[in-house]
Amino acid sequence: MTAEADQQEGAVGYGRPPQASRFQKGRSGNPKGRPRNRHRDIPYDSLLGQMVTVREDGRERRVTAAEAFILQLTKKGLEGDSASARMGLAAIEAARAARTASGHDLPSFRIRFFGLCCVVEDLGIGVLINPTDEKRVRLKLKPWIVEAALARLGSRRLSVEEQRIVVASTRSPDKVRWPDWWTERTNS
Repeated sequence: MTAEADQQEGAVGYGRPPQASRFQKGRSGNPKGRPRNRHRDIPYDSLLGQMVTVREDGRERRVTAAEAFILQLTKKGLEGDSASARMGLAAIEAARAARTASGHDLPSFRIRFFGLCCVVEDLGIGVLINPTDEKRVRLKLKPWIVEAALARLGSRRLSVEEQRIVVASTRSPDKVRWPDWWTERTNS
């Protein structure tokens, strides 16, 4: 076949579909295109809301996948993984901000350390005082972590008794930049 034959309107064959069914210039081969918002976002709510089984201290219990994720981050952070510790603290901060924004009051809680003092020291959060004396051993918080915790309180104020507990738990209370409303500044 010659080039002239290819140019003819009726030339049909391999690599030459009929003129009527050829792609038109300026027109898409897929006019409707991909549907909008299809597989765009990961379904976090359905994934993190699923129930999973976790084993703690030899016992199994059912929790949501989100809770299991936070538990795993916390465990790794306490084992010394600083990236997990940062992500865990960021997740706690985000949850706290969401609860504050929605008007829910935050519960207060205390953390008791059992054999985790070395991790707290490795993360630079606290210092073990009198580590060889079982009756006098104490974990004291470093000033920077106290300042960070107080900054997270926002407009919430601690009572005088709570302030005394914080001061007593701080290694160097004189080095802490206390808020203006703070009344207890030294160990007494």
